[in-house]
Amino acid sequence: MSERKATLTLDGLDTPLELPVMSGTIGPDVVDVGGLTAKGYFTYDPGFVSTASCESKITYIDGGKGVLLHRGYPIEQLAEKSDFLETCYLLVYGELPNAEQKEQFDNNIRYHTMVHDQLTHFFNGFRRDAHPMAIMCGVVGALAAFYHDSLDINDERHREISAQRLVAKMPTLAAMTYKYSIGQPFVYPRNDLNYAENFLYMMFSNPCEEYKVNPVLSKAMDRIFLLHADHEQNASTSTVRLAGSTGANPFACISAGIAALWGPSHGGANEAVLDMLGEIGDVSNIDDFVARAKDKNDPFRLMGFGHRVYKNFDPRARVMKQTADEVLAELGLENDPLLKIAKRLEQIALEDPYFVEKKLYPNVDFYSGIILKALGIPTSMFTVIFALGRTPGWIAHWHEMISSPYKIGRPRQLYTGSDARDYPEK
Repeated sequence: MSERKATLTLDGLDTPLELPVMSGTIGPDVVDVGGLTAKGYFTYDPGFVSTASCESKITYIDGGKGVLLHRGYPIEQLAEKSDFLETCYLLVYGELPNAEQKEQFDNNIRYHTMVHDQLTHFFNGFRRDAHPMAIMCGVVGALAAFYHDSLDINDERHREISAQRLVAKMPTLAAMTYKYSIGQPFVYPRNDLNYAENFLYMMFSNPCEEYKVNPVLSKAMDRIFLLHADHEQNASTSTVRLAGSTGANPFACISAGIAALWGPSHGGANEAVLDMLGEIGDVSNIDDFVARAKDKNDPFRLMGFGHRVYKNFDPRARVMKQTADEVLAELGLENDPLLKIAKRLEQIALEDPYFVEKKLYPNVDFYSGIILKALGIPTSMFTVIFALGRTPGWIAHWHEMISSPYKIGRPRQLYTGSDARDYPEK
């Protein structure tokens, strides 16, 4: 129990209410308002933006300083020295693996990338023009019907098996979703390829010709996954935790997270960047659109600049910018019309006093959108790839919650509807 107290004075209370003040490893202190309910009060916090919904050891963000730590490790160091699967291990198990643990984990993922053959028939129930995220919500949730041998959430080994199955099978399902949407046959994973290579292979190969994965592009893909792996208690992660608090199986919880991520204000931001570039149309139109963005009376907004959490430069964006430059140089796409618009907007955002003063720097969505466009991935698949990368974070938070004492999530409300009234006589 915390020895520090915050004192709250309220009309109607004879004595001030003392509320415990709790401190984390780093970050702001937190006032425990749980005692308010017994006094007939609870807090009002739309969007829970000032509420710590849980205690967690996984990820820390300092938006003012542009800091993102996974289990204490800066995201920049992980992006430079680690890879996606090692970061997965870190998020789920709490520590970086040694060489033997890393090899074992990589093998567990590599040899579980196949999905049950009956699941391939499940896709036929969707329209060919269905949005890939709609399909992903369905097929990921349906995994519980095919892998129900390890769904006891109170069994740690069952939780581990389900976690590894999700990480392993998400690229396969994502690639199948894409292939189904364009009418091409599914491509099965290969055990001789790493995680990112396998995804690109399943996305772009076909039976008619040999496909070799470009190492520069596979490295970029791995980095995109890594930089999206977790981001603390965002909307989709909170959704996974809320669903998990009911005792729902992990596949259902991750499907709920995918549904939350689908929203354009969350996972759809990089797709919105490409839509914006298409709307601008040509480099010659940029000045007009920038002027509109500066006009408070114009609803137009530049997508991919600034961040709700980061009040400084998004630390992931620095790494993603470098990756974008590497990909564009490798593919010789510096003269692609949309990418030329993006590079010019980037230059303006980094130099124009208006953007610099307001700290509207290019964020991770801006650069990831550019990279995915350069890789030939359609915008409808952008959020699917975000979901693929975010899966280990969702799993880590779900596992952390289930492994500790927890309560079913039950937010309250400030009711502003009609008072009690009698049904009218007829």
